[in-house]
Amino acid sequence: MRSDRILLAHGSGGTMMRELIDEVFVEEFAEDALKRLDDAASLEFSGDRLAFSTDTYVVNPIFFPGGDIGRLAVCGTVNDVATSGATPLYLSVGFVLEEGFLVEDLRTILHSMRDAAREAGVHIVTGDTKVVGKGHADGIFINTAGVGALPAGRDLSGSYCRPGDKVLLSGTLGDHGIAIVSIREGLEFSTDIQTDAAPLNALVAAVIEAAPDTRCFRDPTRGGMASTLNELAAASGVSITVDETLVPVDPQVRGASEMLGYDVFQVANEGKMIAIVPAEQADAALAAMKAAPYGDNAAIVGEVAESPSGKVYVRTAFGATRVMDMLVGEQLPRIC
Repeated sequence: MRSDRILLAHGSGGTMMRELIDEVFVEEFAEDALKRLDDAASLEFSGDRLAFSTDTYVVNPIFFPGGDIGRLAVCGTVNDVATSGATPLYLSVGFVLEEGFLVEDLRTILHSMRDAAREAGVHIVTGDTKVVGKGHADGIFINTAGVGALPAGRDLSGSYCRPGDKVLLSGTLGDHGIAIVSIREGLEFSTDIQTDAAPLNALVAAVIEAAPDTRCFRDPTRGGMASTLNELAAASGVSITVDETLVPVDPQVRGASEMLGYDVFQVANEGKMIAIVPAEQADAALAAMKAAPYGDNAAIVGEVAESPSGKVYVRTAFGATRVMDMLVGEQLPRIC
């Protein structure tokens, strides 16, 4: 690279853009399909159906404890594809870079994306880069799209929850949101609170194998567990009650949430999965979660009931019951 910063010329379509693609993007990802630099990647595919998802990442700050925007982008889209029950296979990546962005920072982010993709067993096969003038972006924005193979007969949906089903959570709540706000607000804790960003496709596959009648999966990102469960209750026309004493929360995350006035059920996560499973398969599903990567702290935390339709409740440690509301407005700007 002839410059250590992104210049407008890097987005012009000329020799400097080709230099950026060849010496930065292709060098990091090194996929055969990507090296061809065609406008579309030709890919091998076996399966009856295709799962497809896309997301855009604008987190601020772009580097945070335990990760960065690159790891977040790969893990987030892998997890979205996995929630359908599909096996994630391929990703596309699109970058919007602000003039003046450090090439070294870009390389660090690409390195994180490469490592996360390898961990998830997916391939980054195509992409796009745009450069905008100084002040017209915030360093870097990333769009990722993912595709996966969906087996015949597998049909998961948030509208399939039934009375008696159990609610499983794969680990501690709120880690990502509190990690982001701690950096943004300059908060200090006795030990580091780190993002939970992680690819959960192996965990999802393990649960499906152990509990083949699993109703659905959801990753509780923006709006946290509260928004996710409210969406599921509304889609299925059921009620869901969560036992507060069964929900795993890191003590520092709980303390930080209380100090900041946050409801930990509304704080964002980027490496947790919620599963709704028939009661008779819940123990098997939990065992599979605990044995899978990133599932050490998994727990059965709640149950589905018939009514009142569309409502979600929390049973507190004192035996009382309160409504678990969806997040209203913006609690943590730019957490993903």
